[in-house]
Parts: sequence; C-alpha cells; structure tokens
Amino acid sequence: MTTISVPIPENLVDFINQMIANGKAETKAEVVRFALRKYAEDEAFVSVLKSRQEIKEGKLLEGNLVDLVKDFRKKDLKIKK
Repeated sequence: MTTISVPIPENLVDFINQMIANGKAETKAEVVRFALRKYAEDEAFVSVLKSRQEIKEGKLLEGNLVDLVKDFRKKDLKIKK
C-alpha cells in the first residue's frame, strides 16, 4: 500500500476526528480510505445513470466491436487532418 501526504482543511480534520470519536473508524487513514471508496462508488453510479440516459436518447452503439473501433479510428483521422 502506498502512503500519500495531502493537506486537509481544519474542518475536515475535525470531521475525521469526529468519525473516530463516534466509533465509525479506528484511524484517520481508515476514514480517508472509506471516503475515497464512497466517492469512487458515487462516480460509478453517476456513470451508469448517464449511460442509461444516453441509451434512452438513442445514443447507442451496436455492432461488432472491432468494426466500431475501425470506424472510430477512421473518423478520428479525418478530424485531425
């Protein structure tokens, strides 16, 4: 596991300490790891909702994946020229 050092505002330090005092976590690192996991889950959920909305709007790709990639590459090359 890698260790990182991140400046944190006092109000968040107070929150972290409160979580520990309330028995929600044993260490500061545990609180931060939990928060990051929750953030990652929230981002994944938003991504799913966005995808569902795009499907409803008809923004759906169908077909052979290899052919779709080839088409994207062709379009990308035309745009770059």
